[in-house]
Amino acid sequence: ETAQAIKGMKLHEAQKYMQDVCEKKRCVPFRKFNGCAGRTPQAKEWKTTQGRWPVKSAKVILNLLKNAEGNAEFKNLDTDNLRIQHIQVNPAQQG
Repeated sequence: ETAQAIKGMKLHEAQKYMQDVCEKKRCVPFRKFNGCAGRTPQAKEWKTTQGRWPVKSAKVILNLLKNAEGNAEFKNLDTDNLRIQHIQVNPAQQG
């Protein structure tokens, strides 16, 4: 859910959004795994009613975005025009 929320955003826009999620200023819309997810007015931004503030996963993705920005700077790419085109999260290994 957290990764799908930033899909299609520019890099700096996604970093600002993840910072706001960590500070609980903006929420992440819960569409698929929304059982027992409360309703919040912050979800109106995404045209839905259910949303949460997954701080732990937001911090992990924020570190991932910083890593991607560092890789882009190393390759001499323009970090202002970077867009998140593909992002995928796999489930953790059991046991």
